[in-house]
Amino acid sequence: MSFLAAALDRVKPSATIAVTDKARALKAAGRNVIGLGAGEPDFDTPANIKLAAIHAIEAGKTKYTAVDGIPELKEAIIAKFQRENGVVYKPNQIIVGTGGKQVLYNALMATINPGDEVIIPAPYWVSYPEMVALAGGEPVPVVCTAAAGFRLQAEALERAITPKTKWVILCSPSNPTGAAYTRAELKALTDVLVKHPHVWVMTDDMYEHLVYDDFQFTTVAQVEPGLYDRTLTVNGVSKAYCMTGWRIGYAGGPAQLIKAMSTIQSQSTSNPCSIAQWASVEALNGPQDFIPANNKVFKERRDLVVSMLNQANGIECPRPEGAFYVYPSCAGTIGRKAPSGNLISNDEQFVTELLETEGVAVVQGSAFGLGPAFRISYATKTSDLEDACKRIQRFCGNLR
Repeated sequence: MSFLAAALDRVKPSATIAVTDKARALKAAGRNVIGLGAGEPDFDTPANIKLAAIHAIEAGKTKYTAVDGIPELKEAIIAKFQRENGVVYKPNQIIVGTGGKQVLYNALMATINPGDEVIIPAPYWVSYPEMVALAGGEPVPVVCTAAAGFRLQAEALERAITPKTKWVILCSPSNPTGAAYTRAELKALTDVLVKHPHVWVMTDDMYEHLVYDDFQFTTVAQVEPGLYDRTLTVNGVSKAYCMTGWRIGYAGGPAQLIKAMSTIQSQSTSNPCSIAQWASVEALNGPQDFIPANNKVFKERRDLVVSMLNQANGIECPRPEGAFYVYPSCAGTIGRKAPSGNLISNDEQFVTELLETEGVAVVQGSAFGLGPAFRISYATKTSDLEDACKRIQRFCGNLR
Protein backbone atom coordinates (compact mmCIF):
# COMPACT_ATOMS: atom_id res chain seq x y z
CA MET A 1 0.00 0.00 0.00
CA SER A 2 1.36 3.41 -0.97
CA PHE A 3 2.31 5.77 1.84
CA LEU A 4 1.03 8.71 -0.25
CA ALA A 5 -2.60 9.79 -0.32
CA ALA A 6 -4.82 8.50 -3.13
CA ALA A 7 -5.93 12.10 -3.73
CA LEU A 8 -2.57 12.72 -5.42
CA ASP A 9 -3.69 10.42 -8.23
CA ARG A 10 -6.28 13.08 -9.11
CA VAL A 11 -3.91 16.01 -9.48
CA LYS A 12 -1.02 16.96 -11.77
CA PRO A 13 1.88 19.32 -11.02
CA SER A 14 1.58 22.87 -12.36
CA ALA A 15 2.74 22.99 -15.99
CA THR A 16 3.57 26.69 -15.78
CA ILE A 17 5.80 26.17 -12.75
CA ALA A 18 7.41 23.14 -14.42
CA VAL A 19 8.33 25.18 -17.51
CA THR A 20 9.69 28.02 -15.40
CA ASP A 21 11.78 25.59 -13.33
CA LYS A 22 13.15 23.90 -16.47
CA ALA A 23 14.10 27.25 -18.00
CA ARG A 24 15.79 28.26 -14.75
CA ALA A 25 17.77 24.99 -14.66
CA LEU A 26 18.92 25.42 -18.28
CA LYS A 27 20.03 28.99 -17.54
CA ALA A 28 21.98 27.74 -14.51
CA ALA A 29 23.67 25.21 -16.81
CA GLY A 30 24.84 28.02 -19.06
CA ARG A 31 22.20 27.90 -21.83
CA ASN A 32 20.92 31.14 -23.33
CA VAL A 33 17.24 30.75 -22.43
CA ILE A 34 14.42 33.28 -22.61
CA GLY A 35 11.68 32.24 -20.19
CA LEU A 36 8.18 33.28 -21.23
CA GLY A 37 6.34 30.85 -18.98
CA ALA A 38 5.81 32.76 -15.75
CA GLY A 39 2.86 35.12 -15.27
CA GLU A 40 4.84 37.74 -13.39
CA PRO A 41 5.30 41.44 -14.22
CA ASP A 42 8.92 42.44 -14.70
CA PHE A 43 8.20 45.86 -13.17
CA ASP A 44 9.37 46.47 -9.61
CA THR A 45 6.89 46.94 -6.76
CA PRO A 46 6.20 50.71 -6.50
CA ALA A 47 8.35 52.56 -3.98
CA ASN A 48 5.45 53.77 -1.80
CA ILE A 49 4.30 50.17 -1.30
CA LYS A 50 7.79 48.98 -0.37
CA LEU A 51 8.11 51.92 2.03
CA ALA A 52 4.84 50.96 3.72
CA ALA A 53 6.28 47.49 4.35
CA ILE A 54 9.46 48.97 5.81
CA HIS A 55 7.43 51.21 8.11
CA ALA A 56 5.38 48.19 9.22
CA ILE A 57 8.58 46.37 10.16
CA GLU A 58 9.97 49.39 12.01
CA ALA A 59 6.66 49.79 13.88
CA GLY A 60 6.80 46.18 15.04
CA LYS A 61 3.79 45.07 12.99
CA THR A 62 5.34 41.64 12.67
CA LYS A 63 3.06 39.56 14.90
CA TYR A 64 0.17 37.23 14.12
CA THR A 65 -2.91 38.99 12.79
CA ALA A 66 -6.53 37.94 12.52
CA VAL A 67 -6.69 34.80 10.39
CA ASP A 68 -8.73 36.46 7.63
CA GLY A 69 -6.81 39.76 7.48
CA ILE A 70 -6.18 42.97 9.41
CA PRO A 71 -9.14 45.38 9.72
CA GLU A 72 -7.26 48.12 7.87
CA LEU A 73 -6.75 45.91 4.81
CA LYS A 74 -10.36 44.73 4.90
CA GLU A 75 -11.50 48.35 4.88
CA ALA A 76 -9.19 49.11 1.94
CA ILE A 77 -10.63 46.13 0.06
CA ILE A 78 -14.20 47.21 0.84
CA ALA A 79 -13.41 50.71 -0.44
CA LYS A 80 -11.81 49.25 -3.59
CA PHE A 81 -14.83 47.06 -4.38
CA GLN A 82 -17.22 50.01 -3.93
CA ARG A 83 -15.04 52.55 -5.76
CA GLU A 84 -14.07 50.42 -8.75
CA ASN A 85 -16.81 47.82 -9.05
CA GLY A 86 -19.87 49.35 -7.40
CA VAL A 87 -20.21 46.30 -5.14
CA VAL A 88 -20.75 46.77 -1.40
CA TYR A 89 -19.37 44.36 1.20
CA LYS A 90 -19.08 44.38 5.00
CA PRO A 91 -15.96 43.31 6.92
CA ASN A 92 -17.43 39.86 7.65
CA GLN A 93 -17.79 39.37 3.89
CA ILE A 94 -14.06 39.85 3.18
CA ILE A 95 -11.20 37.37 3.47
CA VAL A 96 -7.49 37.92 2.85
CA GLY A 97 -5.35 34.94 1.92
CA THR A 98 -1.81 34.03 0.97
CA GLY A 99 -2.35 34.84 -2.70
CA GLY A 100 -5.42 34.44 -4.85
CA LYS A 101 -4.66 30.73 -5.25
CA GLN A 102 -5.23 30.09 -1.54
CA VAL A 103 -8.48 32.05 -1.59
CA LEU A 104 -9.80 29.96 -4.49
CA TYR A 105 -8.63 26.73 -2.88
CA ASN A 106 -10.23 27.62 0.46
CA ALA A 107 -13.54 28.28 -1.26
CA LEU A 108 -13.50 24.93 -3.03
CA MET A 109 -12.41 23.02 0.07
CA ALA A 110 -15.16 24.69 2.07
CA THR A 111 -17.95 23.87 -0.39
CA ILE A 112 -17.18 20.80 -2.53
CA ASN A 113 -18.61 17.39 -1.67
CA PRO A 114 -17.68 14.20 -3.57
CA GLY A 115 -19.31 14.25 -6.99
CA ASP A 116 -20.00 17.99 -7.06
CA GLU A 117 -19.29 19.49 -10.47
CA VAL A 118 -17.46 22.72 -11.28
CA ILE A 119 -17.79 24.22 -14.76
CA ILE A 120 -14.48 25.59 -16.03
CA PRO A 121 -14.21 27.34 -19.41
CA ALA A 122 -11.23 26.02 -21.37
CA PRO A 123 -8.56 27.25 -21.95
CA TYR A 124 -8.26 27.61 -18.18
CA TRP A 125 -5.62 28.46 -15.62
CA VAL A 126 -3.89 25.16 -14.93
CA SER A 127 -4.73 25.19 -11.21
CA TYR A 128 -8.54 25.38 -11.47
CA PRO A 129 -9.27 21.74 -12.35
CA GLU A 130 -6.53 20.44 -10.06
CA MET A 131 -7.90 22.34 -7.06
CA VAL A 132 -11.40 21.04 -7.80
CA ALA A 133 -10.03 17.49 -7.99
CA LEU A 134 -8.11 17.86 -4.73
CA ALA A 135 -11.30 19.03 -3.05
CA GLY A 136 -13.04 15.84 -4.24
CA GLY A 137 -15.10 17.46 -6.98
CA GLU A 138 -15.40 16.85 -10.71
CA PRO A 139 -14.01 19.53 -13.06
CA VAL A 140 -16.26 20.02 -16.10
CA PRO A 141 -14.23 21.75 -18.84
CA VAL A 142 -16.24 23.56 -21.52
CA VAL A 143 -14.16 24.24 -24.62
CA CYS A 144 -14.18 27.87 -25.79
CA THR A 145 -12.60 28.10 -29.21
CA ALA A 146 -10.59 30.89 -30.77
CA ALA A 147 -13.56 31.48 -33.09
CA ALA A 148 -15.63 32.28 -29.97
CA GLY A 149 -12.89 34.60 -28.70
CA PHE A 150 -11.97 31.99 -26.07
CA ARG A 151 -15.10 33.10 -24.16
CA LEU A 152 -17.82 30.91 -22.70
CA GLN A 153 -21.09 31.20 -24.60
CA ALA A 154 -24.46 31.25 -22.85
CA GLU A 155 -25.74 28.22 -24.77
CA ALA A 156 -22.67 26.18 -23.82
CA LEU A 157 -23.04 27.17 -20.18
CA GLU A 158 -26.70 26.11 -20.19
CA ARG A 159 -25.80 22.72 -21.67
CA ALA A 160 -23.07 22.12 -19.09
CA ILE A 161 -25.22 22.75 -16.01
CA THR A 162 -26.54 19.64 -14.25
CA PRO A 163 -28.17 19.04 -10.86
CA LYS A 164 -24.63 18.30 -9.57
CA THR A 165 -23.19 21.65 -10.66
CA LYS A 166 -22.01 23.69 -7.66
CA TRP A 167 -19.75 26.37 -9.16
CA VAL A 168 -18.88 28.09 -12.41
CA ILE A 169 -15.39 29.61 -12.49
CA LEU A 170 -14.91 32.69 -14.68
CA CYS A 171 -11.61 34.50 -15.24
CA SER A 172 -11.64 37.84 -17.06
CA PRO A 173 -9.25 38.95 -18.41
CA SER A 174 -8.21 35.35 -18.80
CA ASN A 175 -5.14 33.43 -17.92
CA PRO A 176 -4.04 31.92 -20.35
CA THR A 177 -5.66 33.69 -23.33
CA GLY A 178 -6.03 37.34 -22.26
CA ALA A 179 -9.65 37.21 -23.44
CA ALA A 180 -12.02 39.48 -21.51
CA TYR A 181 -15.82 39.53 -21.28
CA THR A 182 -17.75 42.67 -22.14
CA ARG A 183 -20.67 43.67 -19.93
CA ALA A 184 -23.09 42.30 -22.53
CA GLU A 185 -21.26 38.97 -22.69
CA LEU A 186 -21.28 38.66 -18.91
CA LYS A 187 -24.97 39.57 -18.82
CA ALA A 188 -25.75 36.71 -21.22
CA LEU A 189 -24.01 34.31 -18.83
CA THR A 190 -25.61 35.73 -15.70
CA ASP A 191 -29.06 35.46 -17.33
CA VAL A 192 -28.43 31.72 -17.54
CA LEU A 193 -27.17 31.49 -13.96
CA VAL A 194 -30.14 33.37 -12.54
CA LYS A 195 -32.31 30.46 -13.72
CA HIS A 196 -30.22 27.91 -11.77
CA PRO A 197 -30.25 28.91 -8.09
CA HIS A 198 -28.09 25.95 -7.02
CA VAL A 199 -25.11 27.20 -9.08
CA TRP A 200 -22.64 29.67 -7.57
CA VAL A 201 -20.10 31.84 -9.42
CA MET A 202 -16.41 32.16 -8.61
CA THR A 203 -15.04 35.11 -10.56
CA ASP A 204 -11.27 35.47 -10.71
CA ASP A 205 -10.61 39.17 -11.38
CA MET A 206 -6.85 39.10 -10.78
CA TYR A 207 -6.13 40.82 -14.12
CA GLU A 208 -8.90 43.42 -13.75
CA HIS A 209 -6.67 46.46 -14.28
CA LEU A 210 -4.68 44.98 -17.16
CA VAL A 211 -6.97 45.82 -20.09
CA TYR A 212 -6.24 47.63 -23.36
CA ASP A 213 -7.83 49.52 -26.24
CA ASP A 214 -10.44 51.26 -24.03
CA PHE A 215 -11.89 47.93 -22.87
CA GLN A 216 -14.26 48.45 -19.90
CA PHE A 217 -13.92 45.83 -17.17
CA THR A 218 -16.99 44.61 -15.27
CA THR A 219 -17.51 41.80 -12.79
CA VAL A 220 -20.40 39.40 -12.20
CA ALA A 221 -21.87 40.90 -9.00
CA GLN A 222 -21.74 44.31 -10.66
CA VAL A 223 -23.51 43.16 -13.84
CA GLU A 224 -26.18 41.06 -12.09
CA PRO A 225 -26.96 42.11 -8.50
CA GLY A 226 -29.35 39.16 -8.32
CA LEU A 227 -26.30 36.88 -8.11
CA TYR A 228 -24.66 38.85 -5.28
CA ASP A 229 -25.57 36.23 -2.65
CA ARG A 230 -23.95 33.38 -4.62
CA THR A 231 -20.92 35.10 -6.09
CA LEU A 232 -17.38 34.99 -4.73
CA THR A 233 -15.40 37.89 -6.20
CA VAL A 234 -11.68 37.06 -6.04
CA ASN A 235 -8.87 39.53 -6.63
CA GLY A 236 -5.42 40.41 -5.34
CA VAL A 237 -2.43 42.71 -5.58
CA SER A 238 -0.05 40.37 -7.46
CA LYS A 239 -0.44 41.47 -11.06
CA ALA A 240 -1.51 45.11 -11.32
CA TYR A 241 0.59 46.14 -8.31
CA CYS A 242 3.64 44.04 -9.27
CA MET A 243 3.53 42.21 -5.93
CA THR A 244 3.63 38.55 -6.94
CA GLY A 245 6.07 37.58 -4.21
CA TRP A 246 4.16 39.38 -1.48
CA ARG A 247 1.42 36.71 -1.69
CA ILE A 248 -1.76 38.63 -0.94
CA GLY A 249 -5.11 37.72 -2.47
CA TYR A 250 -8.59 38.56 -1.26
CA ALA A 251 -12.25 37.95 -1.91
CA GLY A 252 -15.69 39.33 -1.16
CA GLY A 253 -18.73 37.11 -0.86
CA PRO A 254 -21.57 35.85 1.33
CA ALA A 255 -20.68 35.98 5.04
CA GLN A 256 -21.43 32.29 5.62
CA LEU A 257 -19.03 31.26 2.84
CA ILE A 258 -16.33 33.67 4.01
CA LYS A 259 -16.60 32.27 7.55
CA ALA A 260 -16.21 28.72 6.23
CA MET A 261 -13.17 29.75 4.18
CA SER A 262 -11.66 31.39 7.27
CA THR A 263 -12.12 28.13 9.16
CA ILE A 264 -10.15 26.28 6.48
CA GLN A 265 -7.45 28.93 6.56
CA SER A 266 -7.26 28.87 10.36
CA GLN A 267 -6.23 25.22 10.22
CA SER A 268 -3.80 25.54 7.33
CA THR A 269 -1.70 28.72 7.09
CA SER A 270 -3.46 31.02 9.58
CA ASN A 271 -2.97 34.70 8.70
CA PRO A 272 -1.19 36.00 5.60
CA CYS A 273 2.12 37.79 6.17
CA SER A 274 1.50 40.82 8.39
CA ILE A 275 4.06 42.97 6.55
CA ALA A 276 2.61 42.14 3.14
CA GLN A 277 -0.85 43.05 4.44
CA TRP A 278 0.28 46.53 5.45
CA ALA A 279 1.98 46.97 2.08
CA SER A 280 -1.32 45.97 0.42
CA VAL A 281 -3.19 48.64 2.38
CA GLU A 282 -0.93 51.21 0.75
CA ALA A 283 -1.29 49.52 -2.65
CA LEU A 284 -5.08 49.79 -2.61
CA ASN A 285 -5.34 53.19 -0.92
CA GLY A 286 -2.29 54.89 -2.42
CA PRO A 287 -1.53 56.39 -5.85
CA GLN A 288 -2.73 54.33 -8.81
CA ASP A 289 -1.07 56.32 -11.59
CA PHE A 290 1.64 53.71 -12.25
CA ILE A 291 -0.99 51.21 -13.47
CA PRO A 292 -1.87 53.01 -16.74
CA ALA A 293 1.85 53.73 -17.26
CA ASN A 294 2.65 50.02 -16.95
CA ASN A 295 -0.33 49.14 -19.14
CA LYS A 296 1.02 51.36 -21.91
CA VAL A 297 4.18 49.23 -21.96
CA PHE A 298 2.19 45.97 -21.76
CA LYS A 299 0.03 47.06 -24.71
CA GLU A 300 3.13 47.86 -26.79
CA ARG A 301 4.55 44.45 -25.95
CA ARG A 302 1.26 42.74 -26.80
CA ASP A 303 1.16 44.41 -30.20
CA LEU A 304 4.80 43.52 -30.88
CA VAL A 305 4.35 39.85 -29.95
CA VAL A 306 1.08 39.43 -31.86
CA SER A 307 2.58 41.00 -34.98
CA MET A 308 5.79 38.98 -34.89
CA LEU A 309 4.12 35.65 -34.10
CA ASN A 310 1.69 36.08 -36.96
CA GLN A 311 4.71 36.31 -39.23
CA ALA A 312 5.93 32.87 -38.12
CA ASN A 313 5.11 29.93 -40.42
CA GLY A 314 2.30 27.80 -39.02
CA ILE A 315 1.41 30.18 -36.16
CA GLU A 316 -1.83 32.13 -35.75
CA CYS A 317 -2.02 34.55 -32.82
CA PRO A 318 -5.26 36.33 -31.79
CA ARG A 319 -5.01 39.80 -30.22
CA PRO A 320 -6.22 39.61 -26.59
CA GLU A 321 -8.15 42.29 -24.69
CA GLY A 322 -6.21 42.08 -21.44
CA ALA A 323 -3.82 40.37 -19.00
CA PHE A 324 -0.26 39.84 -20.30
CA TYR A 325 -0.61 36.61 -22.25
CA VAL A 326 -1.10 35.59 -25.85
CA TYR A 327 -2.38 32.15 -26.83
CA PRO A 328 -1.30 31.39 -30.40
CA SER A 329 -2.28 28.25 -32.29
CA CYS A 330 0.56 26.07 -33.51
CA ALA A 331 -1.75 23.79 -35.52
CA GLY A 332 0.15 24.71 -38.68
CA THR A 333 3.32 23.09 -37.31
CA ILE A 334 1.82 19.72 -36.38
CA GLY A 335 3.04 16.86 -38.56
CA ARG A 336 6.28 18.61 -39.49
CA LYS A 337 9.82 17.75 -38.43
CA ALA A 338 11.92 19.90 -36.12
CA PRO A 339 15.59 20.65 -36.88
CA SER A 340 16.45 17.76 -34.52
CA GLY A 341 14.65 15.39 -36.86
CA ASN A 342 11.88 14.73 -34.35
CA LEU A 343 8.29 14.78 -35.60
CA ILE A 344 6.05 17.40 -33.97
CA SER A 345 2.81 15.54 -33.30
CA ASN A 346 1.32 17.78 -30.57
CA ASP A 347 1.83 21.10 -28.81
CA GLU A 348 3.87 19.58 -25.98
CA GLN A 349 6.42 18.36 -28.51
CA PHE A 350 6.33 21.78 -30.18
CA VAL A 351 7.29 23.61 -26.97
CA THR A 352 9.90 20.95 -26.08
CA GLU A 353 11.61 21.27 -29.47
CA LEU A 354 11.39 25.07 -29.31
CA LEU A 355 13.12 25.09 -25.94
CA GLU A 356 15.81 22.60 -26.96
CA THR A 357 16.49 24.20 -30.35
CA GLU A 358 16.08 27.93 -29.73
CA GLY A 359 16.09 28.31 -25.94
CA VAL A 360 12.60 29.82 -25.72
CA ALA A 361 10.45 28.52 -22.85
CA VAL A 362 6.67 28.67 -23.35
CA VAL A 363 3.81 26.52 -22.01
CA GLN A 364 1.87 24.04 -24.15
CA GLY A 365 -1.83 24.74 -24.67
CA SER A 366 -2.84 21.19 -23.75
CA ALA A 367 -1.92 22.04 -20.14
CA PHE A 368 -4.64 24.71 -20.25
CA GLY A 369 -7.24 22.40 -21.75
CA LEU A 370 -7.11 23.44 -25.41
CA GLY A 371 -4.46 22.70 -28.01
CA PRO A 372 -2.58 22.65 -30.24
CA ALA A 373 -1.46 26.01 -28.92
CA PHE A 374 0.97 27.60 -26.49
CA ARG A 375 0.92 30.43 -23.98
CA ILE A 376 3.42 33.26 -23.95
CA SER A 377 3.68 35.70 -21.07
CA TYR A 378 4.80 39.09 -22.40
CA ALA A 379 5.44 40.40 -18.88
CA THR A 380 9.16 40.56 -19.57
CA LYS A 381 11.48 43.17 -21.05
CA THR A 382 10.74 44.17 -24.62
CA SER A 383 14.19 43.32 -25.99
CA ASP A 384 13.84 39.73 -24.73
CA LEU A 385 10.38 39.46 -26.26
CA GLU A 386 11.65 40.64 -29.64
CA ASP A 387 14.56 38.21 -29.48
CA ALA A 388 12.25 35.34 -28.46
CA CYS A 389 9.83 36.04 -31.30
CA LYS A 390 12.70 36.09 -33.80
CA ARG A 391 13.80 32.71 -32.47
CA ILE A 392 10.26 31.36 -32.83
CA GLN A 393 10.11 32.67 -36.41
CA ARG A 394 13.45 30.97 -37.14
CA PHE A 395 12.34 27.72 -35.50
CA CYS A 396 9.09 27.61 -37.48
CA GLY A 397 10.91 28.55 -40.68
CA ASN A 398 13.26 25.58 -40.24
CA LEU A 399 10.49 23.01 -39.84
CA ARG A 400 10.35 20.48 -42.65
